[in-house]
Amino acid sequence: MDFAEIAGRGLVLLGCGRMGSAMLDGWLKGGLPAEAVWVKDPHPSDWLKAQGVHVNADMPPAPAIVVIAVKPQMMTEALPSISDLGGGATLFISVAAGTLLAKFEEILGANTPIVRAMPNTPAAIGRGITAIVGNAKVSAAELDQADALLQAVGETVRLESEAQMDAVTGVSGSGPAYVFLMIEAMAAAGVAQGLPADLAMRLAKATMAGAGALALPHDADPAQLRINVTSPAGTTAAALEVLMDGAEGLPPLMEKAVAAAAARSKELSRG
Repeated sequence: MDFAEIAGRGLVLLGCGRMGSAMLDGWLKGGLPAEAVWVKDPHPSDWLKAQGVHVNADMPPAPAIVVIAVKPQMMTEALPSISDLGGGATLFISVAAGTLLAKFEEILGANTPIVRAMPNTPAAIGRGITAIVGNAKVSAAELDQADALLQAVGETVRLESEAQMDAVTGVSGSGPAYVFLMIEAMAAAGVAQGLPADLAMRLAKATMAGAGALALPHDADPAQLRINVTSPAGTTAAALEVLMDGAEGLPPLMEKAVAAAAARSKELSRG
């Protein structure tokens, strides 16, 4: 993306943990000058200190963008420190889970353009997917700018409304944990069939990663990929008969799991 406007006015990153560090690394590698970045973090890492950015220094008076990447439980303490930047001149982007746009507007002002984003943990290695939605004050150009910044850590998708964010949390926000559990379960099942634990885990990890790579292209149809590897009356068909059981198989179980995560997201975001 074109960092000229950001470089001229500056970008503030509030919080530089794993997610903040991943974004910052992507921006710097993408051409954002280090001297145009101000980072506020109570415990700056050695990596951060070596990047040439301003660390815990006085912020510019009207930065182009403020990215909020603090943990949700630190939000109440962190936001007042940047509240005077609200009002319309600065675009705010939040990657903190569970905080509604209305809460930001309450602290930063109703005229403040704010984008709420939900990345997931693979963003830490540049393989995440982030859902974004803006409040009524965000222009099309500002949403494009937020989108481009967040592509530093993977794919992005735009939501029609903030109400979809709870479902996003249930699918992609919490989703990596489901995949990790599937790897654990596959490895344990392999051990139960007589494989050494380390071999079973290696097989499960590589299989999950490889299958995910096959399914990743936008034109790839997971249902067709499944059919392609399922010979009639073969071993895969026998396994899928168990997994696809309409009452106790994976589809109804996953539906309940995602619904539970979405419901909990709704509870947390509404206090």
